[in-house]
Amino acid sequence: MIEKKRVKWGIGGGTTAFHGNGIALSELVLATVDDCAHLRILQMTGRIADIELRDDADWVSGASPAIQMIEGIIAELAPTNIPVLLMGESGTGKEMFASRVHRLSPNRDKMLIRISCASATPESLSSELSCVVDPSREASESEFATVLFDEIGDLDAPCQRALLSALPDGAYPARRGTLSARLISTTSRNLDEEVRAGKFRSELYYRLNGVCLRLPPLRDRKEDLPVLIDFFLTKHATQFGRRRPSLSEQTTRMLVEHSWPGNIRELENVIKKVVALGDEQLAIGELRTGAAESRRRNVEGANGSSLKAAARAASREAERELIMKALARTRWNRKRAAQELQISYKSLLYKLKQIGHEETETN
Repeated sequence: MIEKKRVKWGIGGGTTAFHGNGIALSELVLATVDDCAHLRILQMTGRIADIELRDDADWVSGASPAIQMIEGIIAELAPTNIPVLLMGESGTGKEMFASRVHRLSPNRDKMLIRISCASATPESLSSELSCVVDPSREASESEFATVLFDEIGDLDAPCQRALLSALPDGAYPARRGTLSARLISTTSRNLDEEVRAGKFRSELYYRLNGVCLRLPPLRDRKEDLPVLIDFFLTKHATQFGRRRPSLSEQTTRMLVEHSWPGNIRELENVIKKVVALGDEQLAIGELRTGAAESRRRNVEGANGSSLKAAARAASREAERELIMKALARTRWNRKRAAQELQISYKSLLYKLKQIGHEETETN
């Protein structure tokens, strides 16, 4: 008789991903392993883990149209077994959106297995797939409801070939020895371009890309910043056993103006430092330095041309600051901000595009 075991695991690298309408509270996951041999393989590879799904209370609802649209699509496709491809920059929350799909599926009580593709070799990938593919079982008997391939775009050609051989070919019922679980893949790369360049197998791409969700970067969903900041302040104040700090208007404005190249992961790290250090000015010092350097480069570029160009650069900087202040006061409500600035809503959207805060449409 096989004894069930419960083991604590950390998700690769110890980082927590945060996603649009869903944000994870914990960096630890619980793995249920039915076979001691499977457990030994998981321990050796260190790249495969079962993800514990969080309660709905562990998620923060986003206000941006892009995130609300993605949540609506997930609610529709989760009850099906359609493969899902999640594309987005690092830190946009791909892994937690994958957890969201699984949590809303009929097989939420089964396991969600994560396999890291970043450093996979054909041998290691085959070993990991052997944990979730049992050649002696019918496909319908699988104990694994969902398999998440993290950063699928990092697989080299031999690994792509090995994975393709383990995927069902569309026949029903699926043949023995193939992966019958629901497939979710994440990538920071543009797989459409990778396929056109011959770097990613088209047949593998089409088997994984049943529905493609493109997650917007944080800079294109600034409406969600207030609730995310509030969430992280409360989370880390509780974690460190400290009083929840209140941010000054100046700090809040700087957080809103920042472009967040590291997305929600970068935002959490900044808020975590604010709580840990107890000094918001010290914690956001790097952001302030980066903003000052950006303004200095703009001015230097203008000084190298003419007085008229310098005047235009100064005017743009002043206009940018007025716009960002209005957006901060209105919690990124663009219509209210346009009214305060006494310009049309369409003009505000155009100016936001000029200063690099254009909202991206969700495909």
